[in-house]
Amino acid sequence: MKLFKNSRLFQLALYLIALHSFLVGLALIVLPFGVLSWFGFTIDPYRFFSTQGGVFHIVMSLAYYLAGRTPLMEKSLLLFIISAKWMAFFFLAAYYLFIEMVPVIAFSAVSDGLMGFIVMMFFLELYSTEEKIVV
Repeated sequence: MKLFKNSRLFQLALYLIALHSFLVGLALIVLPFGVLSWFGFTIDPYRFFSTQGGVFHIVMSLAYYLAGRTPLMEKSLLLFIISAKWMAFFFLAAYYLFIEMVPVIAFSAVSDGLMGFIVMMFFLELYSTEEKIVV
């Protein structure tokens, strides 16, 4: 598909995924207990797990940003990103289906799956024709 052969669009997608992950991470770190509970999260009075999850999202946002700077030169990092997004999708979907049916978990599963799919499609299209692409 021609849409996924555009390296500039791939960069934009990676930057938007980085921004999303950074904002989710920041929210997990700074939002008050009550606000997190609106999204179906169990209140952790010590805030350890929400803060840890927030830091993880911010670290991952750095990976997305770095890959976005030169996506055609970051094959290993892109494979890591695709793997991370698909693992997140399967984990969240299973958690939602078998442990706790919280809508934000289902939404997160779908969004991680879509982001993983988009990165994978760009990766497959651009790396299958990488000899033809000038950066």
